[in-house]
Amino acid sequence: MTAAAIKKQFDSYLPLLSLKQQELLLEMIKSFVDVDKETNRITRQQYNKELNEAVSRIEKGTFVTHKDAIKELSKW
Repeated sequence: MTAAAIKKQFDSYLPLLSLKQQELLLEMIKSFVDVDKETNRITRQQYNKELNEAVSRIEKGTFVTHKDAIKELSKW
């Protein structure tokens, strides 16, 4: 879906909402924007470095299986 199509649909639905619903929707949109601002994106190089480190840990056997993780979480 294109940005123009999304905007068109959004503009057609917005008037159907009550004022309170519009205010809530606006606050939700603002919260999405705030989350994006707080997100510190890493570089591709950093991502690849972390991925290689994780693969290395797995190859060395330094990992927790899903089954063991579930066991540990059930103790909380």
